[in-house]
Amino acid sequence: MSTLTPAGPTARTGKAAGSRAATGRPKGLQGRVRAWSSRQYWPAFLYLAPAAAFYVLFVLRPIGQTAWVSLFHWDGITLGRWAGLDNYTALLHDGRIPAAMGHSLVFLVFYAFFPVAIGLALAGLISRIKVRGLAFFRAVLFLPQILATVVVAVSWRWVYDIDGPLNAALRAVGLGSLARAWLGSYDTALPAVGLIGTWVMFGLCMVLFLAGVQKIPVELYESARLDGCGPIREFFTVTLPALRGEISIALVLTVTYALRNFDLVWNTTAGGPGSSTTVPSVFIYQGAFLTREVGAASAISICLTVVVLVVTAVIIRLVRGKES
Repeated sequence: MSTLTPAGPTARTGKAAGSRAATGRPKGLQGRVRAWSSRQYWPAFLYLAPAAAFYVLFVLRPIGQTAWVSLFHWDGITLGRWAGLDNYTALLHDGRIPAAMGHSLVFLVFYAFFPVAIGLALAGLISRIKVRGLAFFRAVLFLPQILATVVVAVSWRWVYDIDGPLNAALRAVGLGSLARAWLGSYDTALPAVGLIGTWVMFGLCMVLFLAGVQKIPVELYESARLDGCGPIREFFTVTLPALRGEISIALVLTVTYALRNFDLVWNTTAGGPGSSTTVPSVFIYQGAFLTREVGAASAISICLTVVVLVVTAVIIRLVRGKES
């Protein structure tokens, strides 16, 4: 004969606790880690492992080595001497660095603002009219991205030469008084190099924006036109909001290129005349390969890397903030 034991308070409490343990969230750091790991599809990390290993080996490891070298006085050949933060302290008292960063800010206008603005204008125009041979048009404007930077720099040096096509065109239209050695003048060297960057980067921005325009539903444009929107209002109410993702990508690419710009500057003016076009990358090259101040050059490299990462994070944060 079985004996039935009534479910007392202790039994009910144990049952409720068991129910909470079965359905409640794990508490504590260990529980949260266990809950997170249970939600992961671990085989997916195997697909990411080769790329992660490549990134660690060829990106993070060199950055770490550069940060370590920046703590030494080293000429790249003899044994280095411990410097601590002396190389970074010297940067704060180096009057050339603020001027070089100012030049980089000017390049931001030519390498980022102008290309994005031109690309958006062309994308807005093409969204309203049909352009025959659009594929050829995109390929031609994207061509500067394919060409080697040295080829671009040498070609534009010829264009800007005192006897080059630009001055010849000015003389042909009666503006010979404006002819000059554009890359050899203190007043015109910086904007001249900046315009080369505009020519190189705007094709990339235009291709990104044209790809974004093609995914915008035609119904949105038709609704806007039925509501009486003109070209400008249609651009700001339909095209521009839909291209927010492409704009963020374009800004990250162009701003990063402007801040780490070296090839165009070195192959056109080498930072001259004087120091009118110097940028931080020029000092990095000079310190590492000319003056043999590898530790100081590494310190500049680390600071420039931090600036690029911060600016990129700010751009992404602003774009995500607007999207939310």
